[in-house]
Amino acid sequence: MSTLPSENGPEDVNSRSFWMPGNYQPTVKRTEDAFQACNDIVTCFQERARVERQYAQQLSEWSNKWKPLVDSSPLYGSLLKAWQCFLSSADRLASLHSSICRSLVSEDGDRVRTWQKDTFHKKIFGGFKESQDFETGFARAQKPWGKRLKKLDKARRAYHKVSRKEQAAREREAHAQGNPDVAIEKQRKMQEERELAQQEAEKVRARYEKVLEEVSRYAPRYMEEMESIFDQSQEEERKRISFLKQAFLSIHRHLDVTNNESVKEVYNELHNTLMAINDQEDLRWWRNTHGPGMPTDWPHFQEWTPEKKSKKGKKVVEQKGTKERNVMIGGVKVRALYDYVGQETDELSFKAGEELLKIEDEDDQGWCRGMKEDGREGLYPANYVEVV
Repeated sequence: MSTLPSENGPEDVNSRSFWMPGNYQPTVKRTEDAFQACNDIVTCFQERARVERQYAQQLSEWSNKWKPLVDSSPLYGSLLKAWQCFLSSADRLASLHSSICRSLVSEDGDRVRTWQKDTFHKKIFGGFKESQDFETGFARAQKPWGKRLKKLDKARRAYHKVSRKEQAAREREAHAQGNPDVAIEKQRKMQEERELAQQEAEKVRARYEKVLEEVSRYAPRYMEEMESIFDQSQEEERKRISFLKQAFLSIHRHLDVTNNESVKEVYNELHNTLMAINDQEDLRWWRNTHGPGMPTDWPHFQEWTPEKKSKKGKKVVEQKGTKERNVMIGGVKVRALYDYVGQETDELSFKAGEELLKIEDEDDQGWCRGMKEDGREGLYPANYVEVV
């Protein structure tokens, strides 16, 4: 994230430096921030899981609402199948999004919680052991450095104080030398004050330089100790970043339906069903089911035959197909063009594409006798099949 250039001076920048006493606190606090970030991540994707669950429920409700209406709609054939496929696809997608919900909660959420528990060790009186370890390490490294900085600051302020005193003495002496109203004795006294101030400034400067040399000599050791603790903190943070990266990738894998084979299968099947809409087949089905292609018992001359008298207590049962049929030796193999469900016990039922054997020719009412592969025989509409 970009920031505006700082308008603060060098001293303010230096006061915020990591090397200054106490400025390691953001690094220590990073542990507690990471723990809270884990809580936020779990809560965030639990809400996303609820979104997935609600979407799955809405898909199921939508599909259940429209199924009876679609099934009873005036559409038929491949067009009806296409409409129904939208609903069945919604059911499958609802199941998929329900599984996404379960994965986000039980897999990804639990994974982050388990890692959080194993990584962050809470103390009895608050805080984390990891934070305390870093705090102790940084504080121990900075303690001697802090003492030296205080000593250096004291020496610096003393030097600046005598320097101001010397400067004032120089200015008084210079002003007196150019003023004829100042007596010679007073001028000599001002000169002595300036010399004493100069000597004192040189002594204080020497002490200041000596303390600064001690601080500079100790700086490498201080930097080494601080960087050692900092590197340990960085290593812990690296592990956190690596883990959360894998956690995010897992969440992405569960949410990325574009690469889910089940989703591809759903939409491929839906697309194939839509492409299978065939106006000619649908129109042929309608012609044979509700149009001129339906089997019809056309009017014909029917000879009168006297009723046979049955014996007392027995009922004469009229059987379909009493007329003489031409039995075919061996039979002819045929294939069903449409689905047919037998309406009587002596009728066959079959699905479109199923093959059977025609064993008797079509009668004058449009019926044939056939035999299925399992050996069952029965009647079926002649115009529902074609010869293979």
